[in-house]
Amino acid sequence: MRIISGNYKGRRITAPKKLPVRPTTDMAKEALFNIINNRYYFEDISILDLFSGTGNISFEFASRGVKNIIAVDQHSGCAQFISKTSEELKFDISVIKSDVFKYLSKAHFKSDIIFADPPYNFNQEQFGKIPQLVFENSLLRENGMLIIEHSEQTDLSKMLYYSESRKYGGNVFSFFELENNLI
Repeated sequence: MRIISGNYKGRRITAPKKLPVRPTTDMAKEALFNIINNRYYFEDISILDLFSGTGNISFEFASRGVKNIIAVDQHSGCAQFISKTSEELKFDISVIKSDVFKYLSKAHFKSDIIFADPPYNFNQEQFGKIPQLVFENSLLRENGMLIIEHSEQTDLSKMLYYSESRKYGGNVFSFFELENNLI
């Protein structure tokens, strides 16, 4: 994987092969960040990266100047890799090793963007639990958005707070917000 923009543009990061991850492709990541870039100033926002895996999305935000990032993953190898890489790159990413659903149930940190990249084999109920917990617990700041990455076989359009989806290759990003006035 590589960082596609910002201070560390072009920097390759090699994650251990044993991690149970599926990093977001460069093409999909570039498209996603073009959308985000048109709506936010990176230096002014806070990010919650759920099911963070290799930290690919957190590293991209950090490279672009985001200073307030929390990465949550329950796999100890993933959490260790993100911590180690963040330290090497001098990124200020807080890493929390936790089950995402337990974390969301207890979290008080409000974010501008919450990005979730759960396993593609989640069922509708598991996917639905993410926006439910985010919005029930008021974890987004005003004008904030939740972005869930999933496969094209999954349809999240009937869920509460759904705004729209964008498809890039086999990746789909579904956007959720309090007001459906996204892009």
